[in-house]
Amino acid sequence: MKGSDTKMTEQKQNGFVLILVITVIAVIGIQLFALAGIANTMQFQSHTAYLRACERNLLASGLAWAKQNIQNEGGEILGKMIELDVSRMNIRGSALDVTIGTQPDGKAEVQVNSSCTRGRQTLKGDGRYRIELYDKQEATPGARKRAAGD
Repeated sequence: MKGSDTKMTEQKQNGFVLILVITVIAVIGIQLFALAGIANTMQFQSHTAYLRACERNLLASGLAWAKQNIQNEGGEILGKMIELDVSRMNIRGSALDVTIGTQPDGKAEVQVNSSCTRGRQTLKGDGRYRIELYDKQEATPGARKRAAGD
């Protein structure tokens, strides 16, 4: 009788350890599943923030280029869509197009189209902006010209 009781106790203990190990593996699996979802969300948010920063940089570059070229080249570039080379900006999968037009009030209207890609996500932006034209010799828009003796 003693031998069979010992054997039965060992089997119960082995069964308990097996159930405990299976439970721990299941809990670890659930935690990994939850962490994988959080990691994907964080990666998506990281890509989105990067793309928005790239779009802001492309927009600023396009507006700066337009302002400089409106002053320098006059009417040669009006109404033409110009694709700017953005390879030096080290933004993979990006494009920048600028179209410059004029308004009846003498202000320039600039259409900026930008596109940037990271992974499977693409962010496209476009907008119209007005640029106030001023004389190259003026320090700020709307500044008055003064005589040298003033």
